[in-house]
Amino acid sequence: MKVNQWAGLLIALWAVLMLLLLNMGATAVPVWTTLSAVISADSLTPEQSMHWQIVSEIRLPRLLLASLVGLSLGMAGAAMQGLLRNPLAEPGIMGVSSGAALLAVLVLYFGLVGWHSALLPLSAVVGSGLGLLLVMLIAGRAASVTTLILAGVACSALFSGAIALALSLAPNPFAMQEMSFWLMGSVAHRDLNQVLMVLPFIVAGLLLLWWGGRYLQVLTLGEDTASSMGFDPTRQRLGLLTGVALLTGASVAVAGVVGFVGLMVPHMVRPLVKQNPRHLLLISALAGAVFVLLIDALAQWLSPGPELKIGVLMSLLGGPFFLVLLLRRRYV
Repeated sequence: MKVNQWAGLLIALWAVLMLLLLNMGATAVPVWTTLSAVISADSLTPEQSMHWQIVSEIRLPRLLLASLVGLSLGMAGAAMQGLLRNPLAEPGIMGVSSGAALLAVLVLYFGLVGWHSALLPLSAVVGSGLGLLLVMLIAGRAASVTTLILAGVACSALFSGAIALALSLAPNPFAMQEMSFWLMGSVAHRDLNQVLMVLPFIVAGLLLLWWGGRYLQVLTLGEDTASSMGFDPTRQRLGLLTGVALLTGASVAVAGVVGFVGLMVPHMVRPLVKQNPRHLLLISALAGAVFVLLIDALAQWLSPGPELKIGVLMSLLGGPFFLVLLLRRRYV
């Protein structure tokens, strides 16, 4: 199958999943109720109106955010693997995820969320940018890929230590619980305002990565070849890393830390695109949206009581996946 056929198939699969998951849950909602409400909300009975309220105010924001998080992390992971030319790379390696998480944790630590609900997601987006800026300053303007990776790992360790310090010095048990739950990663209890809040950052990040897709294609031939073809490596790298920061920061902003999506999804779909980095960006984004939808549904099914966080479930799945990749690279 061609790439556009795979893309169409993934979009159709996403649409079917959205329709099914909108009508599944603790309260079963007939599919016809959802369709009727979309066509004409005025014709609903009181019971159907209640069902539509559940769908539109609880389930729809959750599913949209799960889709956006998966789309963002999937594309960001594919971009990182192409840029660093390392199939084990993912957004967290550059300190972007931990930088976003650190600033958001500080907002929770000092109780600033009470001032305005937008402070938490906005702080995560700003934190991702600051994390990237620190990595770039440490690595230097003309840094090699290896230097960038080492700077990213160092910054990630620093940010993670600061997060642990904030948790250990939490002013009260409620603040520590709030920070811990947020760091576990979840798309539950969200609303459409949060979707609209992060959407501009996600769109900007997607455009930057798609713009850099041609450079990733040429980069497979080597940096010298890319430079000889008129690409400015520093400018291209900065654009791609900024796109990764925007996508990762927006995802952390609304869902907390959800790891391994950017690692697993590109690996699962790479055989479909024949090692074409630009095609991998598109298919990883679409597959990421489907993947996180399925992970969120699985988390709800496995734990119908106290809900299993998708960040925790992804860690349980991603850890073994990462080990398998390491072993395959070691013995192949």
